[in-house]
Amino acid sequence: MKRWKSVLIFLIASMIMLSLTVPSFAAKDKILAYTTLDEPLARAVFEAYEKDTGVKVEWVRLSTGEAVARMEAERKNPQVDIWFGGVGLGHIQAKDKGLTTPYVSPNAKNIPAKFKDKDGYWTGIYAGALCFVSNINRLKELGLEAPKSWADALKPEFKGHIQMANPASSGTAYNVIATVVQLWGEEKGFEYMRDLHKNISQYTKSGSAPGKSAAIGEIPVGLGYAHDQVKLISQGYPLVITFPSEGTGFEVASISLVKGGPNPELAKRLIDWALTERAAKLYAAECVVPFVDVPLKKGAVPISQVNTINQDDVWAAANSERLIERWQNEIYRR
Repeated sequence: MKRWKSVLIFLIASMIMLSLTVPSFAAKDKILAYTTLDEPLARAVFEAYEKDTGVKVEWVRLSTGEAVARMEAERKNPQVDIWFGGVGLGHIQAKDKGLTTPYVSPNAKNIPAKFKDKDGYWTGIYAGALCFVSNINRLKELGLEAPKSWADALKPEFKGHIQMANPASSGTAYNVIATVVQLWGEEKGFEYMRDLHKNISQYTKSGSAPGKSAAIGEIPVGLGYAHDQVKLISQGYPLVITFPSEGTGFEVASISLVKGGPNPELAKRLIDWALTERAAKLYAAECVVPFVDVPLKKGAVPISQVNTINQDDVWAAANSERLIERWQNEIYRR
């Protein structure tokens, strides 16, 4: 009996020592996140963070519109600590709705002023310009050339051959509306969207879906962000990217700290890490263009080399609900 008591005491002591030396992944040691990064990039980023720090990130992938809606619904009982990725317009909207809280990372000094919030509510991690992506084989079959301007996309020969996301669920698609309105004014911009509607085959839920449809030849032309298409091209799909010659809009994928989240201090450390060269190399490996200077994937075009509009994201965020509602009433539901 004494022998078994000695063994039991030894085992208990060993368990106590083990608990003091092995890191625990209790709830308090986890970061809870909504992310609008594509799933492969999200997985690569969060797995690298866990490897570097030992802190696990549990995440759910949502579109920009879905993320804002979810955080608003959870306002009184926030379920996550951080929103990672997603169009900057959505982050401005989240700020205006009081869903996020400011945090100025010491690493934010690496980010140009126009790509981060002056009050510290959100910080950009990469930028990408709106573009057309066309399947070369489908274009050849139909005797078409890839659109090189917003005007080209209205040509009758593209009827039923263009796909874009639904602005009600996709920040990418809302940026299309915001872009044409800032180019030509609201009335002419909506006249353009009405004409474009005639050539749209389908409005998808996600902003990256049209490029994927073009990649497999489901449709000839998609509208989306360039980095999504560069990734598909790197995988061997027969695609060509063209930017609207009149000027195009762009996204600033950003990160925000959720107001009232359960683990704010851990989330701040993730934001610090997200602005480092280590993280930037992961973004670039997935074909996006980070603000930290790192080598880019073949085919990726820095936003400085694209004819972009003089984009007012604060105006676009403030007017998003009104413009999306107008688009739904005057175009989508007609």
